[in-house]
Amino acid sequence: MPVATFLLPSSLMLQLLTATPPPAPAPKAAPPVAASLPVAERLVGAALTEGHAWGRLEELTDGVGARLSGSEGAEAAVQWALRAFKADGVKAWLEPVKVPHWVRGEERAELLASERFRGRPLSVMALGGSAATPPEGITGEVVEVRSLEELSALGERVKGRVVLFGHTMQKPEDYGRFAALRSRGPAAAAKAGAVAALVRSLATASLATPHTGATRFEEGEPRIPAASVTVEDAELLSRLVAAGGPVRVKLVLGCQELPDVDSFNVVAEVKGREKPQEVVLLGAHLDSWDVGTGAHDDGAGVVMVMEAARLLTKQKAAPRRTVRVVLFMNEENGLRGARAYAETHAAELSRHVAALELDVGGGRPVGVALRAGPGAGDRVRPWLSPLRAVDAGTLVEAEAGGADLLPLIPAQVPFFGVKQDVSRYFDVHHTHADTLDKVDPVALAQSTAAVTWLAYAMAEMPETLPRPEAPSKPLGP
Repeated sequence: MPVATFLLPSSLMLQLLTATPPPAPAPKAAPPVAASLPVAERLVGAALTEGHAWGRLEELTDGVGARLSGSEGAEAAVQWALRAFKADGVKAWLEPVKVPHWVRGEERAELLASERFRGRPLSVMALGGSAATPPEGITGEVVEVRSLEELSALGERVKGRVVLFGHTMQKPEDYGRFAALRSRGPAAAAKAGAVAALVRSLATASLATPHTGATRFEEGEPRIPAASVTVEDAELLSRLVAAGGPVRVKLVLGCQELPDVDSFNVVAEVKGREKPQEVVLLGAHLDSWDVGTGAHDDGAGVVMVMEAARLLTKQKAAPRRTVRVVLFMNEENGLRGARAYAETHAAELSRHVAALELDVGGGRPVGVALRAGPGAGDRVRPWLSPLRAVDAGTLVEAEAGGADLLPLIPAQVPFFGVKQDVSRYFDVHHTHADTLDKVDPVALAQSTAAVTWLAYAMAEMPETLPRPEAPSKPLGP
């Protein structure tokens, strides 16, 4: 696909950048937004017209490809990112992290024939962290549940069975409702005596496409083979089970859990001119699943934060505070990179004044979200007028943050986020179809512009965001 640009006439750009925002409460001493509008015009204009983020995404997806942590692809991505930062004139370095090395291997399944129906293949993908089956596979009768509570209520009836975790995901907001069935369901089934688990793919659309993802077994507890199954095959199994009589399947998975591997977070920095010790963090995860090429998840996020660093480096004067970009390793199946960063930088987390993570694809921006203390919105609103050029100049009621930022919550780091259109994100999420052609270059450029300006604003505004309250209980992924 050719690089597309999003060109605005200079008169319209200036009008949008200087437009008066809607009336809103403001602090008595308004921040010097006006003095920064020429910077906004340069940053937003370059992000919209140069196509640099798209070019980098093409390098990462078509060049490096899939990059599950522990793999050769992940190592290649680390070196690619380091070279790219240095080519852009951005100071960058590597920080070590030990990551898991899970390998997919063979995967196939079939519905076994009965007096009621003919046998047929089932489309499956092993879940990350799944155990292997014996070489000859595992055969068992299917029992369906729609919640972890329903699984618990079945008691002894789970023993020796293949548990099918069904659900009704239809829209992006449903992902949070049902994701625990994939991440925690197989382990719960194993404790109940199941021999294997199948999870209906977490998808908003399906053309017989299985969606993978991580499942988690605790150390020392039983592990069973676990796979995602297409929406179509999950619905078939559900109908057959509901009709009565035994429904049996055979599952063959050749997964391997290899020894941990040495890897790295890639860190880059634009040093602040006045308060370099205060840090605005921009994060995305460099790893992807081993299927597709991780264009939306999370190649788009990676190239957006990289482009923000490049464009900020080109400014004559750096922003007041340091902007630090972190490309985390192992978000998909472990969060080792996130934990390593928090441990390595523990002494300075109190000086992290804002953090953003991009991990919802390359869709267009639709607004700005905050997770901070009282009064944060009043400080940020005056800085949002430049984002009206990309229809993202308002605060929205939504959670800011991301999985790689979880270890920063105990330090009460304020979070900000560019909210994006995710209406089609879960169509290809964690599938072979997560490839460059699914990303719209114009939408990618618009979100890049929003991220770049917000990063500058957070680093430049006179006052930092008020910190949120400390969590009342321990946090976990």
